[in-house]
Amino acid sequence: MKKLIIKPQITEKTLEMSKMGKFTFVVSKNSRKEEIKKYIENVFNVTAVSINTLTNAPELKRNFKKGVKFKKGGIKKAIIQLKKGQSIDLFEVEQK
Repeated sequence: MKKLIIKPQITEKTLEMSKMGKFTFVVSKNSRKEEIKKYIENVFNVTAVSINTLTNAPELKRNFKKGVKFKKGGIKKAIIQLKKGQSIDLFEVEQK
């Protein structure tokens, strides 16, 4: 099985979304929603209700000393809505 999920995306916004049952992952650029859903359900033993994907376009950067242009960034994210009452332990934040 190819590597679909690269890493979880953990920010303040995604931690707030995890309280509502939505989890965000950075995925490979050529992955499809059906593949992501099967992978999440098999690895984490949860039921995915819906999956939204979005692709951020790479930024065009320029090195002024050498005059070279290059592209930086460009990732694909998947936002996974889980069945009510389920969660993924990667996003749990310990409360003091």
